[in-house]
Formats: sequence, C-alpha cells, structure tokens
Amino acid sequence: MGAVRVVPMRRKHLREVLRIEQSEYVRPWTSTLFTSELAQRTSRRYTVATIGPVLAGYAGLMLVEDQGHVNTLTVDKNWHRRGIGSVLLIDLARAAVGAGARHLTLEVREHNEPAKAMYTKFGFAPIGIRRNYYAETGEDAIVMWAGDADSEAYARRLARIEEKLSLE
Repeated sequence: MGAVRVVPMRRKHLREVLRIEQSEYVRPWTSTLFTSELAQRTSRRYTVATIGPVLAGYAGLMLVEDQGHVNTLTVDKNWHRRGIGSVLLIDLARAAVGAGARHLTLEVREHNEPAKAMYTKFGFAPIGIRRNYYAETGEDAIVMWAGDADSEAYARRLARIEEKLSLE
C-alpha cells in the first residue's frame, strides 16, 4: 500500500465519497448534505484519505464549543483493516484540538465491533446509548467520549498510534 494522504474534502471528491457512502450505509448521506456540511467552514472539517489516485475513505468533524464531534468516518470496504480509519481519526483529533476542542465525542453502531475497538484505542469510552438512533435498522448507537483530548497525554497517545501505523 502506498502512502495515505489526508487532504481537505472538496466538491471534486463528492462522486467517490457518495459511491463509498452508498455502498456502506442503508441510508447514505446525500450530495446536498455533504455540500451543506462543506459550506460550514468555521465549524466543520471534512477530509478524504487518498492512496495515489484512489479515494479510500473520508471523515468529518463538527466543532461545538469545547467539543469535537466526529460526524462521519468511513473507509471503502476494499480498504478496511489497513489503518486508514486511524489515519483519518488522528487528523480529526489533532484538528479539533487545534481549533480549541478539549473533548471528542461520537456515536457508533452498537454492533460495530471493529469501529468500537478502534475508538477505544483512541481513548474513547462509552458514556451512553441513543436508542434506535439508526432508524433504518432499529440499531442503537453507543455514545463515546474522549476527555482531555487537548492534554499532553492525549497527544502522546496519538503519536504512539501514528508510530505503530508507520511500522505496519
């Protein structure tokens, strides 16, 4: 696998983003929704992960007061288990802290064990459940929280994760 580059999501990426979105989700986000999110430049950050010319994944962050909320993090099924989700999350976490966030939060499907394992590696812990959050499947969401993301200890955690990725 070549080097993974994380770059800002642009309109030119939407065709591939939507292809991945539609292949991964029962109720995918629409082009209109992504366009609306991209327009909110002061409170949102959307990125894509590329490997050479291939768009392998994307992620989005919403900033609200001292929190960075991970809105989406999706990797093309052809690129699962290669560290791309971790690369995207490292970028989002650092960007959130750089924008003044002290804590990170997200929702994850109750039965998405690989995602929950990755988030746990990043210091996220379950703090609640949103019942029937994913209405299309009736699945609950686990609300996860990483406090003190602006601490030196959290920066070291990200550096250790990044170092392990570079060794793989």
